[in-house]
Amino acid sequence: MKLIAQVKLQPSKEQVELLLQTMQRFNEACDFISQQAWDARQFRRVGLQKLTYYDVKAMFGLGAQSAIHAIYKVADAYKLNKKVKRAFRPLGSISYDERILAWRLSDNTINIWTIAGRERMAFVCGERQRKLLEAFDGQADLLYRNGEFYLHQVCNVDDEVEGDPDGFLGVDLGIANIAVDSDNTIHQGKTMKSVRYRHRELRRKLQAKGTKASRRRLKKLVGYERRFATWTNHNISKVIVAKAKDTARGIAIEDLGGIRDRITARKPQRATLSSWSFHQLRTFIEYKAKQSGVKVVAVDPRNTSRTCPCCGHVDKAGALWARKTQDKFLCVDCGYSGLADYIAAVNIRERGRALLSVPYIPTIATDLRL
Repeated sequence: MKLIAQVKLQPSKEQVELLLQTMQRFNEACDFISQQAWDARQFRRVGLQKLTYYDVKAMFGLGAQSAIHAIYKVADAYKLNKKVKRAFRPLGSISYDERILAWRLSDNTINIWTIAGRERMAFVCGERQRKLLEAFDGQADLLYRNGEFYLHQVCNVDDEVEGDPDGFLGVDLGIANIAVDSDNTIHQGKTMKSVRYRHRELRRKLQAKGTKASRRRLKKLVGYERRFATWTNHNISKVIVAKAKDTARGIAIEDLGGIRDRITARKPQRATLSSWSFHQLRTFIEYKAKQSGVKVVAVDPRNTSRTCPCCGHVDKAGALWARKTQDKFLCVDCGYSGLADYIAAVNIRERGRALLSVPYIPTIATDLRL
């Protein structure tokens, strides 16, 4: 499995200017390559290399390997859509490989290529990142964010061998509650919703002002909400995977691919729905589970919150009508009631168990079948 180790560079003032100039020169080369690709309608890596390689080296002062990376960056940008000419931000990321970037973990320094030659500079990182860097492999990306330089290095991590699970921990993903598991552990989304609402309102007010000060403030706010959501999802996924591993269970989770195309929402709910980072949370759960040797299965999410786990009755209209509130489930057939997200998590657990024919083993005293 490949993971990304993020480290923060600590360049001197002269090195800061040198890195900024290198990024600008690299992205100017990317714009030139993009124009040539657009004019010649040549978007493949090999064709672009034949078309622009020597011109890029001569015109922009890039080294051989950096010129190749610029060509590859343009070719990758056109893979998504060849109907629009691609343009690149002046301080967009630069990719490096082992030929133009060397790590020295012994003294926390790197040797990195710039337009003025190789430069040695210090970096800082946490213990987890340092452990990942011991198995670095492949490309690294240099990014400039909020006045700081970061390197994102691809690293190889060995997966733990998956064992046969004794059961499954069902996980229901949502908005009001970010995640609820079949042990009735609730990870609430109130804080996330309040942060998103506060920043949405603040952006609206600052954009309406249109002053220089408001634009500076908007620039500082960029990415805060995204980073907070990422931090929250990391914590939730860590707790879920640790619980599954400690109880020798797998994790059953909903397959929510394409859900935004399948559902409709009222206008006040659209902003919340579009910022819902359930895919990121699922990705975090999956890669953490691989590291821990925990099996993850994706199940069909249809009617998981409308199926009674006691009698199996499904009544779309009746179940909705019988709910006193949206988060409360009430079976119109047997009368069982409970938190709708918990009911869904139990149904997801049972679908995961049925998918792999895992014998039923109760996990908690409050299990519905006890």
